[in-house]
Amino acid sequence: MAAASTYLSECARATAPGESRFRIRAAIAPARAARVIALDERAEGVANRLAGRGWRHARFYTNRSGRGPDGPGPSGELLLRELDGPFVRLEEVLTDTDVVVVLATEDGGRAAASAIGRLCGRKGITTAGVVLGDGFEAGDAVAALRPYARVLLLSADESDVFELLTALRV
Repeated sequence: MAAASTYLSECARATAPGESRFRIRAAIAPARAARVIALDERAEGVANRLAGRGWRHARFYTNRSGRGPDGPGPSGELLLRELDGPFVRLEEVLTDTDVVVVLATEDGGRAAASAIGRLCGRKGITTAGVVLGDGFEAGDAVAALRPYARVLLLSADESDVFELLTALRV
């Protein structure tokens, strides 16, 4: 009969008192500032439904064709509209922002998606793209977001956006 081994398994060693000094004790902080940007009319409907859920760390915007009330913003800047609010320059929307979630259901927001992605990339802001719909109705939006989005989710179910925002702790 072989003698029982006196060695502890990896799991047993990891929970030993001497190993406690290596444990991370800080709580995972929620995102300080999340922005959800709808690129088209149907995506705006999704954003409106999501905004009604009372997120503490998220603000919701719409592209509304990427133009302000009187045409493009200064120097061709992208203007976004806060849901039921005023037009705001993209640069201002992204100030002190940690994560941006871009929603699309069709190809109409390609230019806005590209502008958002480029600026988020320059500022080091994590960008997630969610393309909602059956088939490839938003192929241009996917192509515009692909170079910039760390997460690119294609889904026919808008509840996936809720789950993504929950996972991001907004």
